[in-house]
Amino acid sequence: MLDTKDFNFFESQNSFDFKGFLLKILSYWKWFVLSLAITFFIAYNVNIRKEKIYGMESLIVVEDQNNPLFTSNTSLIFNWGGTSDKVQTIITALKSRSHNEIVVDKLQYYIKYLKQGEYFFQDAYGETPFVVEIDKTKGQLFGQLIKIKFVSPTQYELSVDFDEATTMSLMHYSDLSVSEYNVREKQFKKVFKINESVELPFLNLKLLIKPNAIEYVNSEYFIRFDDFNQTVAAYKGIDVSADAKALSVVRLQLEGSNKNRLVEYLNSTVDVLRKNELASKNLFAINTIRFIDSTLVQMEDQIKDAEGELREFRKGKNIYELEEGGGGILTEKLSTYDIEKDAISRKIAYLNLLKSYLEKSTDYSKLPAPTVAGIEDPNIITNVSKLIGLSAERSRMAYTVKNKDMFSDFDREMAAVKSVLLENISSSKSALSIDLSIVNKNIGIAEGQASLLPEQKQEHLKITRKYNLKDKIYSTFLEKRSEAEIVKASNISDINFLDRAKDVGGGLRGPKTSVNYILAALLGFLIPLIIVFIITLLDNNINSVEDIQKLTKIPVIGVIGKKNTDNNLSVFEKPKSPLAESFRAIRSSLQFLYKKQQKEGAKILMLTSSVSGEGKTFCSINLATVFALSEKKTVIVGLDLRKPRIFGDFNIDNITGVVNYLIGQKTIDEVVQKTHIPFLDVIPSGPIPPNPAELLMGEAMAEMIEELKQKYDYIILDTPPVGLVSDALELAHFCDATLYVTRQSFTKKGMLSVVNEKHKRGELHNISILFNGFQNKAKYGYGYGYGYGYGYGAYGEGYHDDKVEPKGWRKILEKFKK
Repeated sequence: MLDTKDFNFFESQNSFDFKGFLLKILSYWKWFVLSLAITFFIAYNVNIRKEKIYGMESLIVVEDQNNPLFTSNTSLIFNWGGTSDKVQTIITALKSRSHNEIVVDKLQYYIKYLKQGEYFFQDAYGETPFVVEIDKTKGQLFGQLIKIKFVSPTQYELSVDFDEATTMSLMHYSDLSVSEYNVREKQFKKVFKINESVELPFLNLKLLIKPNAIEYVNSEYFIRFDDFNQTVAAYKGIDVSADAKALSVVRLQLEGSNKNRLVEYLNSTVDVLRKNELASKNLFAINTIRFIDSTLVQMEDQIKDAEGELREFRKGKNIYELEEGGGGILTEKLSTYDIEKDAISRKIAYLNLLKSYLEKSTDYSKLPAPTVAGIEDPNIITNVSKLIGLSAERSRMAYTVKNKDMFSDFDREMAAVKSVLLENISSSKSALSIDLSIVNKNIGIAEGQASLLPEQKQEHLKITRKYNLKDKIYSTFLEKRSEAEIVKASNISDINFLDRAKDVGGGLRGPKTSVNYILAALLGFLIPLIIVFIITLLDNNINSVEDIQKLTKIPVIGVIGKKNTDNNLSVFEKPKSPLAESFRAIRSSLQFLYKKQQKEGAKILMLTSSVSGEGKTFCSINLATVFALSEKKTVIVGLDLRKPRIFGDFNIDNITGVVNYLIGQKTIDEVVQKTHIPFLDVIPSGPIPPNPAELLMGEAMAEMIEELKQKYDYIILDTPPVGLVSDALELAHFCDATLYVTRQSFTKKGMLSVVNEKHKRGELHNISILFNGFQNKAKYGYGYGYGYGYGYGAYGEGYHDDKVEPKGWRKILEKFKK
């Protein structure tokens, strides 16, 4: 007998049975296979339906290319800045909107060339046998597929399916304006000749066949006109970065579905950049040439007038006579002074013009070189050059950069340069004013000497001075213009290709099929795993002997397998089955229990449970059967007076039974019914009484038990569930042992708290738990073949119908269980 004072009760334990959970996972292997099959099927379809994404790249180098014709003796000085300042500017330019607008417009990438693939329309740029030329000033059908089918080498069918649309948008790419077109028919279809101008209300283009096009008859293609700004925005995402080790090397990378389009764009964007950079580099020379040209135009008339006046004056006069007597020397001296004065005056005039320009204007990109006016001050030349470069760069950024902070940086830098330049102008003008006063003094002296000459020689000297000055100035400007042209022509770009973009095969970047399959495997395993974990977490049923052991200290006397017959007579019909052996093992344990109690004579065994449906009647019948098969006189007493069931499996009636005896209507012999199983009798419950509890508590019940003890070796009491009614508790004091029946995946864990409490109070004694309905499946988290009991192997070897060796994954599972 179990001492209640040593009994410890545990309603639950927090430990998680990982081995049981793993075995349960293995039992749901079909779920995992199905889940993996579904996820891999989805991954496969995603992979085959996705466009392949390719990546192309090109390398450029940014160098500081000095003009090979520029020397210290060159009158025109140009300062282009250093390499370090250019790399970041070039990276910004390549990603800017204005630059990409130029490239997209040049390549007309807003026109999409497509062909029908198995799952989607494929980008066929570079693969089509034709190209289209559009009239940008006229509207083109926007965002609609236009089908091109070649019906002959010289003709094609153009068709558009408008469906139910009533209006369509037309894009005018000259100014990006949009107009509406009222659809007149659901489908347009017409044959045109190649090279013929297509002029329709919604389309204006010309289709041209490529020179290398072959076998294109009956081929079908599609074109589509996309939004210009969206196309530009897509190419603004080009990846441009400076090499970490070689800062002057810039890497351009672009991803897309068509390698031809990628290669052409990468090369074109660099070509456009090189052209713009060279134009910016030539801006100083161009401004100088423009300034010189405008000055020469004005001086041509002046020099012609001076030359005509000199020729007219000399007509009919002796030149040698006019120049003798010091006239020629004075003329040469005064001409030299005049040229010096003009040079100083031009410098002062340029500085005044530059100062006014700096104070009144904000765009300095059109300033001419200071050297055009003969200014050789390196500070002024450098700062003017820097100011022109900053101004040109800011003008370009005005169309692309929206970051006001960047403009502020430019403005602050330009303001600093302008401030320094104004100080340079002031100091230069002061020095030039001194030089001018000296030259004017020399001219005054020379003119005083000339005033002593005869009047005719004075006039000749005056006209000659005028002509010589104009001629010298004109020659100087021509020389400087020639130098500027040479510098401009010999300039080379600072941007050069290291590697042009080229399709050499490969370059596949996506879709990431391996990643999709890895993700499919992960999800395919994780989804059922989570479901099984939730099932396990929310499962409040008793599924294993371990569950019972965690919830109570009441011993488990045995484990009963699942019923293997249609009726409850499993032991009688299959006496050599594992199920029959499990009941024999329980019989052995009970006999050991009785022997330990030194119990002689008839033994009374009560079977109860928590609720109906746990197999209490099934266990009562089969335990009684194993006792009867050992030739022990056994009787089953049906004491579940509320829901009588025990009579049906023996083909007997329930007309008379326990109730009839307890109310005094019948004797024991009259209520006992024989069965077809030797040594086994049954007393059914009889008619359902209105007061079953009171009947079981009466003296008649004790008298019946005493009479049965005189006639039988084993008395099996099949009682009501102890968790529902108190009837079983009234019978407990008659019993030598009590079996509390639990059923796998049916009995709730919380029900054991009921029997724990009743055992603690002493209402149930000599109690053991019988685990019923056990299935040898991993999903319950344990194996098969436990040995429970008090002394004799309760559930081990026995007689079996056939022993089947496990195979395949079952064999592996069996080894894992061990």
